[in-house]
Amino acid sequence: MKVPLILVNFKSYQEASAEKALTLAKICEDISREHKVTIIPIPQFFDLQKVKENVKIPVFGQHVDPIEKAGSFTGHVVAENLKTIGIDGTLINHSERKLPLKDVGECVRITRKFGLISVCCAATPNEGEKIARFSPDFIAIEPPELIGTGISVSTAKPQVVTSGIEKIKKINAQIKVLCGAGITTWEDVKRALELGTVGVLVASGIVKAENPKEVLEGFAKTINSFIRLREDMF
Repeated sequence: MKVPLILVNFKSYQEASAEKALTLAKICEDISREHKVTIIPIPQFFDLQKVKENVKIPVFGQHVDPIEKAGSFTGHVVAENLKTIGIDGTLINHSERKLPLKDVGECVRITRKFGLISVCCAATPNEGEKIARFSPDFIAIEPPELIGTGISVSTAKPQVVTSGIEKIKKINAQIKVLCGAGITTWEDVKRALELGTVGVLVASGIVKAENPKEVLEGFAKTINSFIRLREDMF
């Protein structure tokens, strides 16, 4: 998967539910194609199949449970079923859907078995270091106190990002690191890349923006400008 990238978490926002979910996903697709930047929508579960059937870009789920085989698991999210409808990857351990550490490891193992890309969220550098031992594809550093505030971790707490990258890479240099929490402007994205991440995990900064397309396009342009300056990083 080409990096840098932008993950757009639709959460449970009304602004990204039902038909609005498809509208936002198509915006992601249009900007991804126009600017040749990887942009991945992460819709609510009841919108996943509809979105996946109507866009050509990767689509991720918001969560998965540590369940290996589909069966009698009412209300759970099963990796095997995500794969069946063509979903490409999933968030694991988001701060709004935390899991015990052993379950995070099991989820990573199961998603790997089914060929799903794993994006594990870590609230702190120390948590990122522990999760790195499971070798997920991505770890997103996301301090929960900044989520939804409009105050970005990349500008307010850059040391959290750099410390997280250092600790994660010491365990497994192949893991790609993202950052999230409060990402709102193109400056936040630029700073995240300067700190050494390969992209951002964003939610309200896009979903609740007055003009999501304009904001997302600004993010994509920022990524391309950064790539031109720092081709050695990617």
